Amino acid sequence: MHPQMEMVRCVLMRGGTSKAVFLYANDLPSDPKVRDRVILSIFGSPDPRQIDGLGGSDMLTSKLAIIAPPSRPDADVDYLFAQVGVSEPVVDFSGNCGNISSAVGPFAVDEGLVRATEPVTKVRIHQVNTKRLIIAEVPVANGKALVEGDFAIDGVPGTGAPIFLDWSDMAGSITGKLLPTGHVVDSVSVGGRQYEISIVDAGNPLVFVRAESLGIKGTESADEIENNKPLMDLVEKIRGVAAHMLGFVDDPAKSREKSPYLPFFAIVSPPQAYRAAIRNTDITPDMIDITARMISFLHAHKTYPGSGTVCTGVACKIPGSVANQVLRPEARSRVRINIGHPAGIIPVEAEVVQEGKEIKLTRAAIIRTARRLMEGYVYVRKSVYAS
Repeated sequence: MHPQMEMVRCVLMRGGTSKAVFLYANDLPSDPKVRDRVILSIFGSPDPRQIDGLGGSDMLTSKLAIIAPPSRPDADVDYLFAQVGVSEPVVDFSGNCGNISSAVGPFAVDEGLVRATEPVTKVRIHQVNTKRLIIAEVPVANGKALVEGDFAIDGVPGTGAPIFLDWSDMAGSITGKLLPTGHVVDSVSVGGRQYEISIVDAGNPLVFVRAESLGIKGTESADEIENNKPLMDLVEKIRGVAAHMLGFVDDPAKSREKSPYLPFFAIVSPPQAYRAAIRNTDITPDMIDITARMISFLHAHKTYPGSGTVCTGVACKIPGSVANQVLRPEARSRVRINIGHPAGIIPVEAEVVQEGKEIKLTRAAIIRTARRLMEGYVYVRKSVYAS
């Protein structure tokens, strides 16, 4: 034990195309302000390199999962997600991360929080941010989560054991409604122009906009989008209006400050050809059913978030939505949809049914891989704990 530092047990997990620090809730201070200071110290934030902590200087690697015993009888484990700011001193608990959700099941198995049952262990995850249940089917061998497998994810080298995630309980996860505004399409005014948007809440609330209405093709890379300042400013203004419509902010101009994480923002277009980064391969229109680019936590996503994948799949199945309008027509009757993102392709399964005037979610599922990367202790200065 170092006299000037506290030791906090942690596990580093990869889930899908993201990485997160996993901590137990009882290892963190109960005071929210002190807790957040400790979390920022663990990650080395705010600092663009996060050089004095475990963060990887990227929003995809600056994520946190806080694990606790289940607080509801139908769950095996509680999981609270936080997106930790890189250059900003922000710990945002407002939404969930689908990719990190895929690592919770293997973590629970490896930690002995659930009884391992071969060949597959079902882990009932209470996603605390959304107060909903995710069912993870985790392949197991010799009492531990299986790592080796032949399932590949674009954006992750190699292959791994497939983890099936059932998100069917996630309709209206944040706002209480699959269609929070009550409309399939809304028209919003920004800078004297009208923009058609669809707001759908399944896993996390997303704002869907056609690429052509923003003056872009929709096949741009994450860097091209992020380096286009007029585009990013326009996206944030539209997102701000949507955040105000959802009640997340009292002024659309405050969205960057008051609600940087939610809602996500999806730029969609019909299936198109483009060069996928990371994988460095050509994506052709026949390989995908929709082209999509995501803005998350004020940055262009380099791949595609898991919760965003679920919501995009669901939006594609809602007749007349912005996503449904650009979807390959023959995919509208299929359960599986292939989404083309900057690093490749991600599949999702989704189904909805119309019951009177209400649209209900009946199926939402993704497949990811995950694995344990490191376990040990992270050192935090004792001065950080001072009130």
